[in-house]
Amino acid sequence: MLTKNIATVAGALAGILLIGSPAFAQTAECGDIQKTLQARKDLVAKANAASNTKKKMTPQEACALFGKLQANGAEGVKWIAANKEWCSIPESFAEGFKADHVKVTGIRTKICSVAAQASKMEAQARAQAQNGGGGGLLGGPGLTGSFKMPQGAL
Repeated sequence: MLTKNIATVAGALAGILLIGSPAFAQTAECGDIQKTLQARKDLVAKANAASNTKKKMTPQEACALFGKLQANGAEGVKWIAANKEWCSIPESFAEGFKADHVKVTGIRTKICSVAAQASKMEAQARAQAQNGGGGGLLGGPGLTGSFKMPQGAL
């Protein structure tokens, strides 16, 4: 599921990154968005690389990556809103960027929820192991105490 979400976002973002060329930039300030778009492209490439390798990202790593992607999107949305008129940014670009940012935010929320749940379960397992539990056949605390063998002829 994580791989599918990463691939979906990566595909959606690819179109936006193609639009983000200097063609709509009129002044030096209008070119500032290029840094944000390049950083976004690099983050998407990292997500794609992780989804295409045998070594998958942990939920915590994916949460951190999508956190960076969300922060990048928030920065981009803010910049586009402030400079849309001055830099003649097409409405379709602004709306597409905003829609992808909303999608990334939703995916990040889900991934980070899974990461928090995994961390909680790992902490519980460590605590149980430290307390001497977890050795039972059915997941219980296991047998404790001693058992004396009967004396005499069997």
